[in-house]
Amino acid sequence: MKKINWRKQIIGNSIVLAVVVALIGLIWFRASANQDTWAKTTADKTVVVGLDDTYVPMGFRDKNGKLVGYDVDLARATFKKLGLKVKFQPIDWSMKETELKTGHIDMIWNGYTITAQRAKKVAFSTPYHKDRQVLVSMVSSQIKQTSDMKGLTLGLQTGSAGASEYNHYKSVLKDQVKDAVQYDTFDKALNDLQVGRIDAVLIDSDYAGYYVSHEKNPSDFKITTIKEFPQDEYGVGFRKGDATLRAKVNKQLAKFQKDGTIDDISKKYFGTKNND
Repeated sequence: MKKINWRKQIIGNSIVLAVVVALIGLIWFRASANQDTWAKTTADKTVVVGLDDTYVPMGFRDKNGKLVGYDVDLARATFKKLGLKVKFQPIDWSMKETELKTGHIDMIWNGYTITAQRAKKVAFSTPYHKDRQVLVSMVSSQIKQTSDMKGLTLGLQTGSAGASEYNHYKSVLKDQVKDAVQYDTFDKALNDLQVGRIDAVLIDSDYAGYYVSHEKNPSDFKITTIKEFPQDEYGVGFRKGDATLRAKVNKQLAKFQKDGTIDDISKKYFGTKNND
């Protein structure tokens, strides 16, 4: 009779058990990621919005530390109509999809550009605002077009739409610049621009226009539109399974487009109607 090696048997069984537990965990995680959380969300009548609270004029702190902005006002108005409270949670923008997936936030609403790559990870609302990528430089640098960046240093925000387009449309900027410096927020990049550490910042035109107009000497800055990049559209990012929450937000955004609410918020922060 063959002698059983109990040590090997126990180790083998432990490995099988670990694999089974891991598979069950993976199945559960995938199922929970695609689960509609509307009932859970409405249990305490609160939703959590993830944002970069330095992103003017979409979501930022005013001089008194109060959170304000185009997206902040729009989100507050939306959930007031839906009978829900909204909590804004500042996040690391490069980790936004992870924060959503793990349930730390219920949506991403902060100048969040709709892209094919992001759509693989989140379910977007209908687009509610359009924007473009621009270069912000100092007038003294004489940068008037993307080809003028040849041999210079560019600032990017990690995880931004601009960074994605920079890598996708390589011939426009990536093949021109000497170096690209990554920042976790745009304000840090713009500070480095003004002290000469970098030559330009790739940034959304909404942010650029607001930032420059509120500087002490706006005429010191140059904003150059990058026509080679496609126009950006902003959307709210939800988990794939949150169909109810997404549908309700979409419905309310459509009402705001029709009754002029979005135009009123746009005039407050941009001085014009939405997308004018």
